[in-house]
Amino acid sequence: MPEPSRPTAVRAAARNGYVGLTFDDGPSSRTPALLSALREAGLRATMFNQGNHADADPGMVRAQADAGMWVANHSYSHPRMTRLGRARMESEISRTQRAVAAAGGGVPELFRPPYGETDDTLRAAAAKYGLREVLWDVDPQDWNGASADAIVEAAGRLTDGQIILLHDWSATTLEAIPRIGRVLRAKGLRAGRICPVTGRAVAPAGPGRRAAPAGGR
Repeated sequence: MPEPSRPTAVRAAARNGYVGLTFDDGPSSRTPALLSALREAGLRATMFNQGNHADADPGMVRAQADAGMWVANHSYSHPRMTRLGRARMESEISRTQRAVAAAGGGVPELFRPPYGETDDTLRAAAAKYGLREVLWDVDPQDWNGASADAIVEAAGRLTDGQIILLHDWSATTLEAIPRIGRVLRAKGLRAGRICPVTGRAVAPAGPGRRAAPAGGR
């Protein structure tokens, strides 16, 4: 009797689609524990790193990529970008592109503006570096002291293609990770990558790293 091509449980795991787990502001001292928790829960995520943190801890950026996460751009120093001139916007973005690539995280394809504040000028600056701007659909407010229970409840509201905002440094988010994995599986959802064309969560397709062009830019 031939074996089935794929176990039923695996096929059913994504019967209702994919969602995007995103973590802002890393890497931080909590990143190793976060990566371990994600791995144990069978989850992958997009890490919106700050360039200054990537420069300070390049090994952790490489660890994110090696763990199967997708590494993205969250500006260099986390300013309120819409209050900056175009040249400063581009500097924040380009320095982060270089920092992530130099650390071994690939060349980011996604950009999340700090505080979710954006405008046409900032979107154009990001597009100059081949970046798709990505915001979110669900904000559990882990940045504002939300409990692990509240974070898990918010994750349970996700539907196919949607994105949740989380933070690399949040202790309650770290606590919530195993339960987030269980909630998503119960809903028939899997953690996917964020498509740089549509900005929505889709099925994973490899580790998500893009090779740096010649010159390391």
